[in-house]
This record gives sequence, structure tokens and C-alpha cells, in this order.
Amino acid sequence: MDKKKIRQKILESRKSLSNEMICLKSTNIFHKLKTLDLYKNAKNIMIYMDFRNEVKTHLIIKDLLSSNKNVILPISVPKTKEMILSKLLDPKEELTKGTYGILEPKKEYIRKVNKAILDLIIVPGVAFDREGYRIGYGGGYYDRFLDKLSKDIPSIGLAFDLQIIDQVPNDSFDYPVDFIITETQIFSCK
Repeated sequence: MDKKKIRQKILESRKSLSNEMICLKSTNIFHKLKTLDLYKNAKNIMIYMDFRNEVKTHLIIKDLLSSNKNVILPISVPKTKEMILSKLLDPKEELTKGTYGILEPKKEYIRKVNKAILDLIIVPGVAFDREGYRIGYGGGYYDRFLDKLSKDIPSIGLAFDLQIIDQVPNDSFDYPVDFIITETQIFSCK
């Protein structure tokens, strides 16, 4: 199966999850994430704002902010297919629907940060395989972004079990994550 077909199939399966189920599974994923030293020890964490039926990230963001860690959000720039990083302080006050309907900081709250300060990246995806390869939404934003980063910065993909597949068809420009956390397990992809 090609990426497009896999993407459609997994998105369909994910749509069948009730909101209650998504919240429950997301809470399990959050508790697994909290056990990892690389999460506990990170100071500057890039994380996505969940969208539609993705693994919910609000508990993680709340936890990071209450632990005095820096929450760094990506802002998509459709013209260049790149991402700008911005530090988030107050989700309730600072966010508005941006590109693709995803919550992003309002103009006046964009606090640009250099990607070099990151010590952990939490990545969304439609599908992942156990090697860490992922299928995103087709824009290539994360592959482009991760490719320009130091390979020392660990990345974690968050996904539901139903998003783990045997093999993601990958190209030379696809960038695998180091870990994947689902509601039932943690995969080390190194």
C-alpha cells in the first residue's frame, strides 16, 4: 500500500474512536510519557497542539507548564512548508485557530525560539512503524524540520495502537522518531 492509501485507512479507523476513548487512551499515553527520563530531564520541549482525533496533548502541556518547563509550539508556514517555533506561556489566553484549523499562538504572542535550544520533540503522525518511520498528513513539515535538527535531540511520536503498522514506505527524506508511545506500550526505535 502507498502512503496515501495507508493515510486514508488509518484516518478512517481513528475517526471511529469516540471522544471518550480518545481522552482515555491519551491519558494512558501521557502517563507512559511521564515515566521517561528524557521527558523528566528535558527543559525545552517542542510539542504539537492536537487536532481532530489525534492523541490529545493538553495534559502534557499543562504538566510541562506546571513543572516550569518551556513549551515550544510549531507554527506552520504554508508558503515555505516550514515551521516557526514559538514559546507558549498561557494556552487559554494565547491561542487561536491558525493554518489548517490547528491552534497556534496569536500574532502578539509569538515568541520565536531557536530550534537549537530544544531537548525533546513530541511529534504527531497518522501512522508509525516500529522503526520509527511515520506518515504525516502529507505536507512534509516535520520531515523538513527534523532533517535540519541535530540528531542528538530525541523525538517521540505519540499514537494510538491502531496507528502502528508493519511498515511505512519510506524515502531518503523521511526522518524516523526515536520512540513511539501508544496507550499500551513504549517502542524504542533506535
